[in-house]
Amino acid sequence: MSAVILGKKKGTTQIFDEDGNRVPVTVIEAGPCVVTQKMTPAKHKYSAVQVGFEKIPARKVNQPGMGLFKSLDLAPMRYLREIRMSPEEAEAHKVGDEITVSVFTAGEKIDVMATSKGCGFQGVVKRYHQKGNTATRGTHEVRRHPGSIGMCQFPGRIFKGTRLPGQMGNKRVTTQNLRLVKIDEERNLLLVRGAVPGGINSLVVVRTAIKTH
Repeated sequence: MSAVILGKKKGTTQIFDEDGNRVPVTVIEAGPCVVTQKMTPAKHKYSAVQVGFEKIPARKVNQPGMGLFKSLDLAPMRYLREIRMSPEEAEAHKVGDEITVSVFTAGEKIDVMATSKGCGFQGVVKRYHQKGNTATRGTHEVRRHPGSIGMCQFPGRIFKGTRLPGQMGNKRVTTQNLRLVKIDEERNLLLVRGAVPGGINSLVVVRTAIKTH
């Protein structure tokens, strides 16, 4: 059964393995999370589990949110996320169950989902690493332009998917098959080797890899 947990990216550091090799890792403070709700095919037309993460004071939660937590007799949570899973996997979870880093094992492959860092409005040279125009005599103010993209006659439009300037980053990104180097159950930490998306203190979703090598 695949494991899923919410956490926060805390930064990068390095550790040393048994052979003395330096291993760069990203530290994720994961959980403990609490199951707050279950979605069933009979009632909601799909199967999922809603998970809460990071306790906060009641004054920071609106009235509908407090009604949910009071009905479940749970402490208010900052983040609530639905995690799709099969009905068999959802059946194994009960409302109020706590999910900790112990659901993972050191050395396994994981997938990490987060919102990538936003870089604002960028051109094609920085956004897509395009070459740009020539820098010789006679080239004016178009060295970093995308070049000709339109069609005067047929089909008289710009094709969908054409690489153009626009918003760079700030998208939901999934990095697959990262190696979980070490687990610190006492401090709820996951040490991951690989490129974890997002900035410091950004919310991340860690799950068992679905496409392992």
